[in-house]
Amino acid sequence: MKIALLGYGKMGKVIERIALERGHEIVLRKTRTSTFDGLTDADAAIDFSIPDAAVENISACLNNNIPVVSGTTGWLEQYHTIAQLTEEKNGAFIYGSNFSLGVNIFFELNNCLAKMMGNLKQYKVTMEEIHHTQKLDAPSGTAISLAKDIINHTDYAGWAIDAPKADDLFIDVKRIEGVPGTHVINYDSEIDSIQISHTAHNREGFALGAVVAAEWLAGKTGVYSMKDVLGL
Repeated sequence: MKIALLGYGKMGKVIERIALERGHEIVLRKTRTSTFDGLTDADAAIDFSIPDAAVENISACLNNNIPVVSGTTGWLEQYHTIAQLTEEKNGAFIYGSNFSLGVNIFFELNNCLAKMMGNLKQYKVTMEEIHHTQKLDAPSGTAISLAKDIINHTDYAGWAIDAPKADDLFIDVKRIEGVPGTHVINYDSEIDSIQISHTAHNREGFALGAVVAAEWLAGKTGVYSMKDVLGL
């Protein structure tokens, strides 16, 4: 498969290595200053860029009938627009706040726990999210996905990273050099505490998941998620 990489930072380079190991060819390595030359040669595109570039990157793929997988976070206020464009162009699109197999299992675990804890009002829920200092968005897309599932099953009305209100789920955001990604969810009462966590040791899981998603998306049309890719 011929793959276009939209974003060629640290993640893009790991994706490139894994894609080549799996027998694929890279036909475009797009950076902030380069063009889309080579995009139309691709069988699929993988976008791990920056929030300000994601919509343009994804739109370029859909307008050229290139299936596209995006792991860029921080642009989701325009997700509906991209979903509409996918439908209009009869295209194929997957967005994932996190492509790691382990994280997607963690999403399911978080959702199940939130359902069980929903009626136990004595527990206060908080979250801790830690990433490397180069991460541009805060909180992470993964943290937002986790928070949404908790909010769906509890009395919390929203989430906050600063000065949370009584009905806000507090997300404690930390940026520490060299941390690929850690998410911890705490349920605390006066009697006891319950905690679940996921810790990434490197970027390999994110990159492999993105390549697997691009392989899975080939020949399909529609808007999908990692739940579809992994059959969860």
